[in-house]
Amino acid sequence: MAYHALAAVVLPLLAFVVNCFISKNKAAGWVSTIAVLLGSCLSIIVFNHTFNGADIHVGGVWFTVGNTNVNYGILLNNLSTIMLLLVNLVALPVHIFSMAYMKHDQHYGKYFRYLSLFCFSMLALVIADNFVLLYGFWELVGFSSYLLIGFWHKKEVAVLANKKAFIVNRIGDIGLLSAILLLFNQYHTFDLQQLFGQGGLVQQAGNQTNVWQWVAFAGIFFAVCAKSAQFPLHTWLPDAMEGPTSVSALIHAATMVAAGIFLLGRVYPFFNTTELDILAVSGCFTAFMAATIALTQNDLKRILAFSTISQLGFMVMAMGINAYASSLFHLITHAFFKCLLFLSAGVVIHEMQHIKDDNKLDIDPQNILYMGGLRKILPVTFIATLIGGLALVGLPLTSGYLSKDGILIQAFEWSDTKGGAAIIVPLFMLVTSWLTAFYMARLIFKVFFGNCRLDAVSGIKFHNSDRDWRYWLPLIVLSICCLFPVFSLNPVLYEQSWIYKLFSPSNFLERMNIYHTIIPVGLNIISVVVIYYAYAIYIRDKKFKPFPQHNKMFALSHNQWYFNSVYNSLFVKPVIVLGNALFWTDRTVLDGFIGLLKKITLTLANIAAAFDKYIIDGLLHLLTQIVSYIGNFIRSFQTGKVQFYLASMLAIVVAWFIFKTLI
Repeated sequence: MAYHALAAVVLPLLAFVVNCFISKNKAAGWVSTIAVLLGSCLSIIVFNHTFNGADIHVGGVWFTVGNTNVNYGILLNNLSTIMLLLVNLVALPVHIFSMAYMKHDQHYGKYFRYLSLFCFSMLALVIADNFVLLYGFWELVGFSSYLLIGFWHKKEVAVLANKKAFIVNRIGDIGLLSAILLLFNQYHTFDLQQLFGQGGLVQQAGNQTNVWQWVAFAGIFFAVCAKSAQFPLHTWLPDAMEGPTSVSALIHAATMVAAGIFLLGRVYPFFNTTELDILAVSGCFTAFMAATIALTQNDLKRILAFSTISQLGFMVMAMGINAYASSLFHLITHAFFKCLLFLSAGVVIHEMQHIKDDNKLDIDPQNILYMGGLRKILPVTFIATLIGGLALVGLPLTSGYLSKDGILIQAFEWSDTKGGAAIIVPLFMLVTSWLTAFYMARLIFKVFFGNCRLDAVSGIKFHNSDRDWRYWLPLIVLSICCLFPVFSLNPVLYEQSWIYKLFSPSNFLERMNIYHTIIPVGLNIISVVVIYYAYAIYIRDKKFKPFPQHNKMFALSHNQWYFNSVYNSLFVKPVIVLGNALFWTDRTVLDGFIGLLKKITLTLANIAAAFDKYIIDGLLHLLTQIVSYIGNFIRSFQTGKVQFYLASMLAIVVAWFIFKTLI
């Protein structure tokens, strides 16, 4: 089975390599799609073989540093195999959809290269058996998303968005690296099974409250916040909507943002009670905050982006309240209905873009205020969005009902156990669920109901985009996956879901029957009331405005709680000012000092050159002349005549005697 899993992971990498050498763009889509299709089949085989069975762990020594062996290997357990299956099953409809959505893009081939690399990165991450491999593929997931978010690099906003995503995620990457090094320093291994497996080193050590443990938790926490867009590192995800919508579907469903929740699942035994409480409060706040922001957004993809942040908050909160199984259950159901919603949004945007181009209109094709009545033009997309929206809200007969209600029920059970102010967490999650019902109802009513808000323009041409099988087939398949029979034959009890049973921990809180009745009934009755309220506002009484634009609460929501403004003031602008100051220092002070040194050096060099030329060389030339003169003088005595030599000797002797006599 390890080889089957490895093949499922490597296939997208092979597609990436093959597409690098394919000259025909159109073939790239089929190469990548077939690779994911084969990977999906292999993932199903692997999952069926390892489902609730013994873990499979194979590998070997990669390299050695000192006395430490760093291994390579594959770890297949319930978590990794379900994620392997999930990534492939969600990536497949995205690839099929992309073949139609990107068919007119001049960089069609490059798009599928990036998409294959993205899938490979996430698949490799989920089966990695040690922290070294996990961190490497964690970084590769971030890099691949950077390429895809900024795919339309000629758009300045897309370039800014991928830079923002890259920089914010660096914070989380530093945190994860710090946590890995601290864990290695404490336990002397990178192996995930040895650290967090049943009876592993972390479990043997028990709950610790050492400083290093808190620092490691902080590192993991920021890694999760960055990758899964949780407060305070959530601001990159809405801006990431500048990439192709099909990319958004994959990022929001089963790849990048899912990596943070997957990491929590991998290291879950590491957390102590206080740290879990921090996760619960953080996830609760993020879910509520993002839901309030989604209420007033008008960009179709941004509404869904904040919805993703909110739902990820549900998962983090569920981890914090010890609802491990429910958190992963919601991760899986969310992957399908969020992928469905984004692909449906892609069809809508594609249709609106055609309307804009064909009719030469100056509109934003993603702005829901320009839409309306599209259920008649895009019937398949309308039904798909409706099913995805109902699943997101968590209404009965959908997968979202099972997973979200499970989280809420366990949240109330947890608050009863904790006592005191803990009740705030489930209450805020209830409110968040009702806010979700409202903003999804608003989206559906604005986009698909009423009349097209462009009717004032005569002769509008529609393309009926969802007639293309590459559009409607993924939507239909994903719609089926959003219904309860895929996960449980019992449409009411989440505990009967095969996925919940797969992850249900042994320390699950005792069932309190009152919550299993009150929460689903009360939640869904009020959700239906909220949806009707949205209908009354946006369909029946269009003049009523629930969010007056001069209201401070509206401003807070519409401006995304001013996080971008605050971060710009606290971090971006100071960094830019510091950068400009350093640039000025470099150009004015350092360059000036270096210029002065250059002038001084040149002056000294000129002085040295003159001294060398006129003093040193002059002295040498003088000595040379003197020696030459002496030599010539002495040479003049070399006549070769014996008489001259005898006379010279006689003269010297006479001179000597005279000298001696005088002395």
